[in-house]
Order: sequence, then C-alpha cells, then structure tokens
Amino acid sequence: MQYFDCDKIQYEGPTSKNPFAFKHYNPDELVDGKPMKEHLRFAAPYWHVMRNVLGDPFGGGTAQMPWDDGSDSVDNALSRVDVFFEFLEKMGIEYYCWHDRDIAPELNNLAESNKALEAVVAKLKEKQQETGVKLLWGTACLFAHPRYSQGAATSPDMNVFNYAVAQVKKALECTKELDGLGYTFWGGREGYSTLLNTNMKRELDHLAAFLHMAVDHAKKIGFDGPFYIEPKPREPATHQYDSDSAACLNFLREYDLMDKFRLNIETNHATLAGHTMEHELTVAINAGMLGSIDANRGDELIGWDTDQFPTDIYMTTQVMLKVLEMGGFKTGGLNFDAKRRRESHEPIDLIHAHIGGMDSFARGLKIASAIRADGRLDNFVKERYSSFDSDLGKKIESGQCSFEEIEQIALSNGEPSVASGRQEMLENLVNEFL
Repeated sequence: MQYFDCDKIQYEGPTSKNPFAFKHYNPDELVDGKPMKEHLRFAAPYWHVMRNVLGDPFGGGTAQMPWDDGSDSVDNALSRVDVFFEFLEKMGIEYYCWHDRDIAPELNNLAESNKALEAVVAKLKEKQQETGVKLLWGTACLFAHPRYSQGAATSPDMNVFNYAVAQVKKALECTKELDGLGYTFWGGREGYSTLLNTNMKRELDHLAAFLHMAVDHAKKIGFDGPFYIEPKPREPATHQYDSDSAACLNFLREYDLMDKFRLNIETNHATLAGHTMEHELTVAINAGMLGSIDANRGDELIGWDTDQFPTDIYMTTQVMLKVLEMGGFKTGGLNFDAKRRRESHEPIDLIHAHIGGMDSFARGLKIASAIRADGRLDNFVKERYSSFDSDLGKKIESGQCSFEEIEQIALSNGEPSVASGRQEMLENLVNEFL
C-alpha cells in the first residue's frame, strides 16, 4: 500500500509550476565539479517524518498517520519502516537518522526494549540493502522517559546513569550493525533547572566519564565513525551544558575528547543561543570540528524550538558558504531536523515540506558557489587583514613579539588610519547573487 499520493519527485527546473517537482535541486548536476547530492547529503529524521504527532504546548497532535495503529507494539514499529522507505524513495533522499525510541518502542524493561530494537534494526538493515539508503547517524533518546527528568549522564542518581550507559551501548551497537556513518549525543536534559540543588563540577565529570566509556566501547566493537555533540542552550533545561559551539569545544578540550568528537550544529539551536547559524558554524570550522548539520530554522518571535523547514535562501547561502569553505562534508550531511506546521497535517505535506527544504539548500549551494567563484567577497576579507601579511604581522601571529617591541613601533607610527569595513557594500554584493 502506498501512503504518499505522488510519483517520485523529479527535477523540472525553476520555471515549473508543479508542486511535486524540484525547481532547483537536481541531484546529479555538477557544482564545483561534484554532484549536488554529494555536496548536500540530505538526510531524513525518523522522529519527525514517522513519529511527530504535531502537538504544541497548547494542543494535542493533528498529524494524520494512517499507517500507525497507535500501539507500542513491535509489529506497528515494523510497519512504519516500510512507510518510511516509501517516503525516502519518493523524495530521493539517500540518508536518514534515528533515535532508538523512535524506531522501536520502550517496553516494560531494558531487556525487552533491546529485543524490540533488534527486531526493527533487522528490518532497517534489509531495507538499506534493498535500496542503498545509508544511516547518517544514530542516537539514543535520553530525555523523554521520566527516569531522565533530572538528566541521564548528569543525573544525580547513579542508577539512572547506569541505565543511560546501557541504553547508549545498545544504540551504538545498532548503529554499527546498520553501518551508520556517525553517532550523535544530544544532551536534552544534561543541564540544570537551578544551581541550588546542582553540583555542576560533579555532573560535568560524570558526563565526561560517560563519553569516554562510549569512545572505549566504540573501539571495542569496531565502530570507527565520528561521535557528534549537538549544542543547544536551553529548553528543556534552564541551562544545558552543551549550550553552544564554544561551550562544547571548551568541554571537549577540558576532558581530552577533542580527537574523538565533532559538532552537529542545528540552526534553531543557534537561534536559541543568541547566535546566528553562520556564527556557530564558523566557531566549529575554525576548530576543525564541524561534522554535520541539522537543517531547520526557528521563529524569532517564538521562544522555543520550533524546528521549521529551512526556506530562507539567505540563510542557506550562508550555511553552504561555510560548508564549501571547509571543503565539504566528510562524514555528516544536512539532516532535516524539521517538522511540518500543526496545520499541515496530511501525509502529503511531508512531501511538500521536504521539497521546499531541498530546493532552498540547492539554491544556497549554487549561490554560494557563484560567490566563491566571483572572488570579490574573499578578496575583500583578505585585503582587510593584509597588514598582518607583513614580516611584522607574521611575527605577531607566530608569538615572536614582545610588548616592548610593539610599543616602540606604535610610538613611531603615530595614530592609525582605519579603513572602512564596508558592511553595506558587502551585503549588496551578496544580494547580487540571490
């Protein structure tokens, strides 16, 4: 039975009026010598496509999911797999991501939950072999169940910590079984609501111990994909320890985990952190630590994580400028951690939503490539810092100068003449390509 009433989505070009066609995403079109689909590496999130009921803080779910009988049975979970791969085939999406509790139910105890997970993973493996679809990354849901209300790896209760370790162990083994390209840690409740009852130092030490154990187990089972940390500042916790790129990098450096992890940056999380996505990507790239991207957007008028589909061409251009700057994805990709609006409740709305997101990033990629080929933006930035290309500048940047030496130069040079930053001119330049 087919649940998405459309043919496979094809590229028809920017003049097409067909709502079931790509206007800009042409997977095999070469951009900078590489097919568009390899630049973008789109992935679909199982949690939003198959499990999101489209509820919000003020009302229950509206999503029509005729394939789902509403039970927590293994049979229902197995049925969802076929529907999900129908969706992937119709969209031409070659990667996906999951939480363990999205693909399989949580049952009466950990052993039963593990058996359910094994059954669904076996079917996912069959579908991957049948279709060629790959798992971009897996992860464990360590935030939804009441046991994790006070954290998982940072819980004050050791029994909760132990349960989380066992759950991640199994999720990591399932990711390995499915030849997953990576594994993500999102600390949804790894933080605090108040410091009155929190030993922050001890919680961070526990989190580091947890991650080191994960690294050791990955080595033991032969999983060689990267681990990702996904920054988010708050919601559900008042403060989450993985609050932004800089905080994550500081934590990884402090606990000797830099060589084992990369960052998975989400646009909506950057917004909640008071940053732009461009900023968060830049911080990660500067440290050589950008691994993957959750492609969505937030609503700056709403104070929570709205996970909307990316339709802002300016933003997708900024993202792809950064991805091209780092030389493209090595292991990660663009995971659509995005959900339809509550009013868009029919299954076919999933198709429309992903068409829009994929077209938006295709446009961003082509525009970013054109900006880089044009060279004016890069040349302006290079010229702006050109004074540091001098012999003295090179000495300063290599740490070979002293305050006394620089003071003498400053005294002899007099008042500096500062050139304009030309922000408006550069914004106009970018707009030429949009």
